Amino acid sequence: MSCYNSIRVKHRLLYIPILILFLLSFVQCAKKGTPSGGAKDTIPPVLLRAVPENFTTNFSEKEIRIYFDEYIKLKDLQKNLIISPPLKYQPIISPLSTSKYIKITLTDTLLENTTYSFNFGKSIVDNNEENSFDYYKYVFSTGAYIDSLTVSGKVEDVLLGKAETPTTVLMYEANEAFKDSLIFSEKPMYITTTRDSTNTFELTNVKEGNYILLALKDSNNDYIFQPKTDKIGFADNVISVPKDTSYTLRLFKEIPAYRLERPKHESKQHIIFGFEGVIDSLTIDLLSTVPSDFKSTMYKDPKSDTLHYWFKPAVAGDSLVFLAKNKTVVDTMTLRLKNLYKDSLTVNALNTGTQVPQDSLLLQTNTPLAALKLEEISVFNSDSISIPVTGRLNKRNNQIALFFPKTEEQTYTISVLPGAITDFYDKENDSLSYIVRTKAASDYGTLRLTVQNVPPQPIIVQLVNNKFQVVREWPLGEDHTVYFDYIPPAVYYIRLIYDENANGKWDTGSFLDRRQPEKVVYYPSPLEILVNWSLNETFTLE
Repeated sequence: MSCYNSIRVKHRLLYIPILILFLLSFVQCAKKGTPSGGAKDTIPPVLLRAVPENFTTNFSEKEIRIYFDEYIKLKDLQKNLIISPPLKYQPIISPLSTSKYIKITLTDTLLENTTYSFNFGKSIVDNNEENSFDYYKYVFSTGAYIDSLTVSGKVEDVLLGKAETPTTVLMYEANEAFKDSLIFSEKPMYITTTRDSTNTFELTNVKEGNYILLALKDSNNDYIFQPKTDKIGFADNVISVPKDTSYTLRLFKEIPAYRLERPKHESKQHIIFGFEGVIDSLTIDLLSTVPSDFKSTMYKDPKSDTLHYWFKPAVAGDSLVFLAKNKTVVDTMTLRLKNLYKDSLTVNALNTGTQVPQDSLLLQTNTPLAALKLEEISVFNSDSISIPVTGRLNKRNNQIALFFPKTEEQTYTISVLPGAITDFYDKENDSLSYIVRTKAASDYGTLRLTVQNVPPQPIIVQLVNNKFQVVREWPLGEDHTVYFDYIPPAVYYIRLIYDENANGKWDTGSFLDRRQPEKVVYYPSPLEILVNWSLNETFTLE
């Protein structure tokens, strides 16, 4: 029996290490888990106090401290902080890293009897989850009371329909010191921005008075209007505060004032003039002595604000002097000539590939066009059948447009024989060949738009893509309908232009002339054009 018991004990002892290993496996599994840490923090920082207190009057301090219940940091402060009225010397705001308070050190002399506000936008966030303490505003007055009036409204973009966010809204005091030119050089009295996609704004802590109200899509964030880069919108008249009125400001891009840049010698007989503004009346004459057979021609670049000036024959000497006149502006310009090579004629097609029936084939040359011989140009379809072709030479844009009838699902070969195109220097083209294809009508969609409540002035209907680029446009007919066919499938918008001066295009505005841009309205919703699908829409104008 003792031997049997001994064997039983030994067997039981063998199970002990197995049991220990089994228990350890549970311990290791427990260690592999990651504690959840509880619910995610979604609560923004809580303001504890400000020293001096917010809305302090008779303010004379040089330092402000704002305390919070947890560690915070300032995120994108330069994009968010708006100080109104603006300070000439920016305050020192610290710390930008983690802290439980914000310190503002004033470095500028404050105006007397003036209410100041520091709007932090969405820059104050907690340190861990970056929950933002939105639009905290610290306000104080150097006088005996806080200005408390408000001016509110909405910002729109004339051509985009909806303004980009954020947009800056400004107010200048309309007093005896105000001149229109100040918006190009001086910061305003009051500043705010549109808060969200509603594009609404509110200027607060405004004092009673008369103001010039503006909106800027301010590319430099300097609160100063720069026509070359900024969009502007303005209230028609001086506004009075207080007044129970909400204002709508329509952003647009002004045409810059006319300016002609110094000429540049581009190639042996080619000079370019960069410009800004309107050049409809511009003439450029050469004052230098030239040969009796001297000739010149000029055209505008279709893609940039550049004038191309070409001349023949080449001239001797090291410089040329030009006289430029545009209405009342007269410039005398001297060009230093370089030893450059002469251009040779090249021809490029701008829109080969897939076309719709109403398209023409556009050809562009690098030297000025002089003549076109259509008899040297032939078009054949895929069955080698000759297709009649017509064309037009556009010297204004230095382009050739070739027209020929097209049918569905067809391929066309355009052959341009030598001598079909002649340039200003009597040079002719080499043999050229291009391919154009058409797709089935069922690969496109169509749109018929009927407009109701049409005003007496002309209306231009534009079909624009999701980048607000014009795809098609057509004047509204007498029956108040417009038909667009062969539309590639995509999402589009309908834009109507009130062509007030009946010149066939949209005209922008001018702040100095107090001229608003021509009115533009959008169809209430985007339109999805599908293949082999026709839309019939009615647009009722208000």
